[in-house]
Amino acid sequence: MNTVKRLPVLTWIMLLFISIICLRLLFFTGPVHAPQPLPTSPILDMHCHIACLDEKNGCFLSDELRNNFRFPIYLHLMGTSLDELEKLGDKVIADHLNRQITDSRHLSAAVLLALDGVITDGGLDRKKTIVYVPNSYVSEQANKHDKLYFGASINPYRIDALERLQQAKKDGAILIKWIPSIMEIDPSDPAIIPFYKKMIELDLPLLTHAGDEHSFTSADNALADPRKLELPASLGLTVIAAHIATTGENDGISNFELLLPMMKAHANIYADISSLTQINKLGYLNRAISTAGLERQLIYGTDWPLISPPLASPWYFPLNLTIEQMWNISKVENAWDRDVLLKQALGVGSKLFARSNELLLK
Repeated sequence: MNTVKRLPVLTWIMLLFISIICLRLLFFTGPVHAPQPLPTSPILDMHCHIACLDEKNGCFLSDELRNNFRFPIYLHLMGTSLDELEKLGDKVIADHLNRQITDSRHLSAAVLLALDGVITDGGLDRKKTIVYVPNSYVSEQANKHDKLYFGASINPYRIDALERLQQAKKDGAILIKWIPSIMEIDPSDPAIIPFYKKMIELDLPLLTHAGDEHSFTSADNALADPRKLELPASLGLTVIAAHIATTGENDGISNFELLLPMMKAHANIYADISSLTQINKLGYLNRAISTAGLERQLIYGTDWPLISPPLASPWYFPLNLTIEQMWNISKVENAWDRDVLLKQALGVGSKLFARSNELLLK
């Protein structure tokens, strides 16, 4: 009886397997570039998120996000749960993160990212803010863990934004992080030029989401049009466009295609390759590392915790990797080692892996 019930499922699996083999025979291309040895210099993951719930730590999470189906998934990928956070406190995430990086064979450290909220009349607007991870909490965790660096987040519309920039630098920040579409920041607004100039003075690069944002419950994606980064780039600020603007479009053109000429025009615009092995962004990593002249402005990041199955997997690249490669990489337990080895096998070069460390810890 059980055998009869399982036959259709087994048949579908066999058909899928045969289809994959046929596709590989017809279209297998291998990696974009021949894999290179990993750099002897340290590899820094410059794009790691953290969650915190305890308002004693200054943290804030909207009820809308807390009750959303995504929230428990994010916590699971971070290696924790709501019950554990409520029992042991927010620090378990940073502890887990630091432990995994310590156990990694290939990663040296990671940048932990704060996230400011929406600002109204110069102060935090809790009604409009989806998630708030304060600088004070992230800097504290970075200082307590030897594998973590502090990535600050400051909304430039705060009345004391310049003072907060100085404090963040004093506390060890190595970059400023924005998600304009949920923070309600217009990067092209001339009113925030003094903020950009202060960032240049303090040598704090801007890591900002470019392209549509779908990880949160709502977003004004018009604010993440990569063309809005022309203003800070023209001022001389080092700008890092997260995910190479690989989602959405404006004026009928993909945000990725809108970003490319800007990077060609401005050597101070970089882009990270975080999230580019996720199933919803297949093909973009190949395009990025095969675009002539672009590689020297790409840097390594992961978008942790979104680097594990089912979001990211070597099995999503049957036209670039052999079955043996996919199997061997998928068996690697450490999330960062798996990510590094996957991207190396797909053709990410040694210099790209080393660039985050060179750019941010110079």
